[in-house]
Amino acid sequence: MSPLSVTRRQLGRLGILSAAALGVPALLRAQSRPGAAMPVRIAVGGQAGLYYLPLTVALGLGFFRDEGLDVRVMDYPGGGLALQALHGRVADVCCGAFEHVVRQQLRGVAYRSLAVLGRAPQLALVASARHWPLKDIAGFRGLRVGVTALDSSTQFLASLWLNQSGVPLDAVRFVGVGSGMGALTALRQGRVHALCHSDPLITMLEQRGEVRLLADTRTLKGTVEMFGGAMPGACLYAPQDYVQSHPAEVQALVNALVHALKWLQTASPTDLARVVPPSYLLGDRARYMAAFYKVRETLSPDGMMPEDGPVTAVRAVARLQPESAAARVALDKTFSNNWVRKAKQKFQL
Repeated sequence: MSPLSVTRRQLGRLGILSAAALGVPALLRAQSRPGAAMPVRIAVGGQAGLYYLPLTVALGLGFFRDEGLDVRVMDYPGGGLALQALHGRVADVCCGAFEHVVRQQLRGVAYRSLAVLGRAPQLALVASARHWPLKDIAGFRGLRVGVTALDSSTQFLASLWLNQSGVPLDAVRFVGVGSGMGALTALRQGRVHALCHSDPLITMLEQRGEVRLLADTRTLKGTVEMFGGAMPGACLYAPQDYVQSHPAEVQALVNALVHALKWLQTASPTDLARVVPPSYLLGDRARYMAAFYKVRETLSPDGMMPEDGPVTAVRAVARLQPESAAARVALDKTFSNNWVRKAKQKFQL
């Protein structure tokens, strides 16, 4: 199913089925408080990844409920489909890559980041130890690269690396492989030569000797090497009209996520095990925890946008879309720290 052909009804059904298929407890899919709970639908692409851990924590510990929200998470195979759900008004807000916000503004769509969850993309591009072509890839045609979904942040990162390596993007076939076991199977069966994905999956593949790293943004150092500065990863973003018409919901959402970020600063493996659904561990708790400690430094400590983050994101987008370099991006309209500042006061951060 091409992401461009997905209808609004199919997006809604796909989000519901994805959550159910992952075995996500009802608490994580719908979290309400009796009384005057405010309903909010959050689209996300592959919630099981550490990329979205603050969201999982906020759900699992009831932080959204504490803020008076009735949250429904719609989990899609990748960020591109989650973005489409937001476009189609199937969802109210989205957890996804900040570069989506930048690219949408270039298309005339007004989205705004409300809180930053990761101060790095937390993604890695790896080559299959068995199926990667050993010849010079710049001259290799028919390269197949697995990404969570088309038009996702995983495709964006893979495209940047391939472009830097002299590989024409029209010589590459990007294959949507989803998250979790689907991505693992695609790589092992040779349906893709390489895979761009998040942890815990990448760490598990590394430790089993099944892949070699091509690009790694799961650390702050690796992110600077790839992008030349601080590159925001996951964030909570919403259409500008929703932000203006639902101020209470927006502040409550940010409060819950900032609370989760604070909790994660001191969380132990035992603490995480109590919150993270067993299916997210991919059958290996020890490797999941190893992956968590690898990416922990990239979690935002408070939800604030890195000072040079928006500029770095625009520069990265321009590398793949040279025509956009001349387009004027209103950086002050891509994000705001106002809601985070209020949340920091509430939680003494």
